[in-house]
Amino acid sequence: MSNLTTGTVKWFNDTKGFGFIAADNGQDVFAHFKEIRSTGFKTLIEGQRVEFNMQQGQKGMQASDIVAIS
Repeated sequence: MSNLTTGTVKWFNDTKGFGFIAADNGQDVFAHFKEIRSTGFKTLIEGQRVEFNMQQGQKGMQASDIVAIS
């Protein structure tokens, strides 16, 4: 089961293709470039607001269907 939530990008490494989002509920959530829903080069910017589904992964919470919001 997934849970739609919002948060702010803490950091994202373009070279490695992953980073973390600080969810509005206080949890740190793993973010992988394959889950970013955009065209072209998929990246996130520190401080960017995003909406995503939060789900339990093998090593903790992870984000899926990540979309930038304004």
